Amino acid sequence: MTDSLEPSGKYMKLDNVTNDTIVNEAERDAARVQLVAAITFLVGIFQIGLGLLQFGFLATYLSEPLVRAYTTAAAIQVLISQLKYIIGVDIEEYAGPLALIYTFLELCSKLPKTNVGTLITSLVAMASIVIVKIINDKLGKRLPVPLPIELLTIIVSTGISYGAKLNERFMISVVGDIPNGLIPPKAPNINYFGQVIGNAFAIAVVSYVICISLGKIFALKHGYKVDSNQELIALGLSNFMGGFFQCYSISCSMSRSLVQENTGGHSQVAALVSCLIILVTILKVSELFRELPKAILAAIILVNLKATILLNLDIGLGVAVVFSLLTVIFRTQMPHYSILGQVSRTGIYKDVAEYQKAEEIPGVKIFRSSATVYFANAALYEEALKKKCGFDVEHLIKKKKKALKKKQNKDKKEEKKMKKIASVIKKTHDSGTNNLAFIDIDVEAKSQEPGGDTTVNGPNGTVKDWRSQNHNQQESCYQFGLKALGLEKPPFHSIILDFSPVNFVDTVCIKTLKNIFRDFQEIEVDVFLVGCNGKEAYNEYGLQCSEQARISETEMYALLVHVKA
Repeated sequence: MTDSLEPSGKYMKLDNVTNDTIVNEAERDAARVQLVAAITFLVGIFQIGLGLLQFGFLATYLSEPLVRAYTTAAAIQVLISQLKYIIGVDIEEYAGPLALIYTFLELCSKLPKTNVGTLITSLVAMASIVIVKIINDKLGKRLPVPLPIELLTIIVSTGISYGAKLNERFMISVVGDIPNGLIPPKAPNINYFGQVIGNAFAIAVVSYVICISLGKIFALKHGYKVDSNQELIALGLSNFMGGFFQCYSISCSMSRSLVQENTGGHSQVAALVSCLIILVTILKVSELFRELPKAILAAIILVNLKATILLNLDIGLGVAVVFSLLTVIFRTQMPHYSILGQVSRTGIYKDVAEYQKAEEIPGVKIFRSSATVYFANAALYEEALKKKCGFDVEHLIKKKKKALKKKQNKDKKEEKKMKKIASVIKKTHDSGTNNLAFIDIDVEAKSQEPGGDTTVNGPNGTVKDWRSQNHNQQESCYQFGLKALGLEKPPFHSIILDFSPVNFVDTVCIKTLKNIFRDFQEIEVDVFLVGCNGKEAYNEYGLQCSEQARISETEMYALLVHVKA
């Protein structure tokens, strides 16, 4: 980030001695420090604000497998990043996706250039640390305090490096100069805020998730709870104050956390002691560690590692969180739909597709979804229900509508014929009775047709009878059942929708349920809801749950079968 926002090309100057163009490193580095301080300050502001807004709920989406996988990936990242100090070679620093792969490939290519002295120093240090740790584990109860092997290793290796001049004689890389003292506080440069606000927010979220991930790992190991919002505010305050002292944005360190945890530091006292030692080191004794080999620090880190490979940790964490959220969405969008059956005359109901002893109740379909029903899967719920019925519900509804329309058209034709006959009768009556015999015969013939049971008893009565009966036929045609229309009825009379897994509903779910009620009532199938959580919520939407929803599902199934029988 500093390379892109404050590139070296921005600070080129002319060397008066050689007349060459060189980089003004002092000016460039000062600008980059101000840039970093501005980022750290904004990160702190974001984290404090998110903590006050209870943004710590994000930690609930970090499942234990995700956290363990992430920390394992982080351990691999740390391992590879320390190998260059173990073998004593310089490699290029990579950033972005696949940076770890590029780093590892370059390490492999430079293995022939390994510094033997550095490698031996690393191996001796790691062997010593491992042996002492084994002793601590075996004799831990007998020893008053565990042997601080890491601290002893640093002190002894620094003394040996200084006395034997390892850097000069064997080209073993050492820590080098460490500036003493602290700089006075200084307000961040607000001119950088507009350029880094987006990056600062991303860093705020990622650094928090890294911190809470490590916190969860140690909480699981030692049996305590982590307050995610408190951690977020604490992290924000640290970054906020650090911005005034030109510090980098802070987060938890995998390597340092493991070193402290493995050396017995399990409380805030250990952190306080560590901070005091670091403060004293920075202020007074930093020069004493000038000759400390970097290989010793790498060895300490590697020994304490007990174990995102393709992506960087920040990108990998983002992908992991998104993947966790998608798994929740997919599980609700693609639940398991089942038809329940009774197990051997007991009160147990299981999926008939999975349990051979589960048998469907004759005339009843019990349908269940393994997830709640809401806007994302309501249409799938309705589709699965109709598919599980064993016949094409939509096709039957269409056939009924087609048969009903055909019946209506036939009745309309019949009505026109009756009106025509009535008109002829009236004209005949008005003109005389010469053709009355013909009319009587025609009416008698019509009376023999289905639905035409009428006789002519008089001029006025006859006309009224025909119109009245035809009107009744037109109204009754809408009430014809499937059998009356010549259609086969469904193989069951009732559907029970088991809503015990449904913990909330929305308007889309309610509309879908109304459609289900309407469609199945159209084909003469009753629909019942049982196991409704929050019955009043359904009633507010105008969808009445059955009264049996207040009792158990088993009682509901038994009661329904008894009523229908």
